[in-house]
Amino acid sequence: MAFYSPSPAMEQILADLVRALELEGRAGLAQRLSITWVRYPSALTGSAGDPGSDAAVAAALGAAWGGGRQRYPASVVKLVYLIATEAWLHDDLLEDRPELRRALGAMIRDSSNDATGLVVDLLTGTTSGPQLPPAAMDCWVSQRQLVNQWLSGLGWPELDGVNACQKTWSDGPFGRESEFYGPERDNRNRLSTDATARLLQAVMVSALVSPPACARMRGLLARSLDPAQRAADPENQVDGFLGEGLPPAARLWSKAGWMSQARNDAAYVEADGHSPFLLVAFGEGEACAADESLLPEIARQISAACRLG
Repeated sequence: MAFYSPSPAMEQILADLVRALELEGRAGLAQRLSITWVRYPSALTGSAGDPGSDAAVAAALGAAWGGGRQRYPASVVKLVYLIATEAWLHDDLLEDRPELRRALGAMIRDSSNDATGLVVDLLTGTTSGPQLPPAAMDCWVSQRQLVNQWLSGLGWPELDGVNACQKTWSDGPFGRESEFYGPERDNRNRLSTDATARLLQAVMVSALVSPPACARMRGLLARSLDPAQRAADPENQVDGFLGEGLPPAARLWSKAGWMSQARNDAAYVEADGHSPFLLVAFGEGEACAADESLLPEIARQISAACRLG
């Protein structure tokens, strides 16, 4: 069962948008881009578990462009690790320590790869290091599948084919981590925009783990659109991403990802005079990664389509 009702009108808007973006000089973009867009009749950020949020999700309309295609998520995978950490804490599989909370904050607010490495180690009981003998490596690999096993247990069709088992890197993996990636890097993390959208929606409506856990996650995902704050933080995950294309007074919860071959973002948006909406966009390849105007323009057009009146 889909987490939104398909809207032919929204599908046409997406198709027209992708076509227009290609005509601006982005040849082949249609094959390199995935978008999932969900529009709600009311805000999702009321009191945890209130009937309004449930009704808004039940009445959600949506559309996707390549939404089921698995792509490298870059740092958007950190949203998965954040949710998994709260699930582990809820089940007493981790101890809630200040250092873990500091790492979660750095992982989401600052997109720290070092913090992400610690979180993945704690989730899976593994550590990086030199290559291991075959039997020990088999055990290590099995442990690294714990997050994937948890995702599979959710039973959501959007999560079929997802792979969230790798750390994020600045210089790339070495030792056992490199071996785990495979010779052709075929074991890289994989997410679709549909899977990411469903996970983010669940966090916004407190439908995963527990309402207090989702409230903590929303606190980390909240982004400021204030120009002064953005100028003070060049890696603000707004400029060059979806947040840059939103109305100045919009309220934004998001997690961006960027590297040499990807420019991605997952965002939930509320703005006066607009229907609340969730928007996930993944751009694959060197051209998308270098295109700082692509995601802002997508957000600008989608926001305009959500304007009321």
